[in-house]
Amino acid sequence: MNNHCFGCDFGSYHLKIYHKEQDSCLMQHNMVAVQDKKEMLAYGDEAYAMYEKAPANIQVSSPMSYGNLASISNMQTFLKRFLESSTKGQLKGAEYFVALPTDMQERIFTTLIQDSSMKPKTVYLVDKPVAAGLGLGINVKEAQGVLIVDIGAETTEISVLSLGGIVISRLIQTGGRSIDDAIQSAIRKEHNFFIGSKTAESIKKELAYAINPEEATMKICGRNMVVGLPQMLEISASFVYDAIKEQLGVIVDAVKTILERTPPELGVDIIQNGIYLTGGSARIRKMDELLQEKSGIRVTVDPEPELSVVKGLSRVINERDFRSLAFVTKEQKYE
Repeated sequence: MNNHCFGCDFGSYHLKIYHKEQDSCLMQHNMVAVQDKKEMLAYGDEAYAMYEKAPANIQVSSPMSYGNLASISNMQTFLKRFLESSTKGQLKGAEYFVALPTDMQERIFTTLIQDSSMKPKTVYLVDKPVAAGLGLGINVKEAQGVLIVDIGAETTEISVLSLGGIVISRLIQTGGRSIDDAIQSAIRKEHNFFIGSKTAESIKKELAYAINPEEATMKICGRNMVVGLPQMLEISASFVYDAIKEQLGVIVDAVKTILERTPPELGVDIIQNGIYLTGGSARIRKMDELLQEKSGIRVTVDPEPELSVVKGLSRVINERDFRSLAFVTKEQKYE
């Protein structure tokens, strides 16, 4: 096996890379800062630090949007610079294993790497829910039904797996950022108080509960929309719960819909094995309890939910039994 192998999970919030030679997972915010629509000034965590603070001639954004590529050129530049600076490994002739989200055309991610200046040997694709299952420690090749709920930054992917493939799946455009937006909107409506998306994210991390919120508060800084001046405001966990429960309900309803459509024999397996919860937004407190209460099925959360997929890609790369889960598109042509 070529040591120059990379596993890539292109999330809307984070870019995660597994490097076989170093046997390590790398992660940066999936964000780029572009000046005058031409020059990339920064990428990753450095670009994220500029978000909501940059002047008008510097655009800070993610090359990914709702599971799709918003800018293939920015993503190519970011990926190459990130790999060159982080791994110091050989990029030319490397093999790439890319997590493919549900409803994403295969050729998009293949083209992203194949048509870049990195000159890969081969670009393999692995269905993202399958990679997530492997990252959770599940043998997804067995004849058993496995339900994976992956709550990402902008989408939630709900999939039933069996025999190494996807039996049924659904992708909804609800995730961590829609929860952040709900917090921003509630604070604006209730308090005439404007906050940025980073502040909303901080509130989510500190105070968000999916069920039975505790008595906790935090002070935030924003702009009083009545007087137009910066001020401090105290927000409670119960207020945040009321703000986000509708968004969480959308996720729960989507899970219930998948369960209703699951073939009976696989449904029996899911009842026995439980639901597996992953993705960065799975860190919302008591999200597992909410899903368990509404579905009646035990829920297991990955302790590192944002890394489930990239850890699964590492297993495809390193474990011969799972190499058959990777595939290439018919359009690929290599010299």
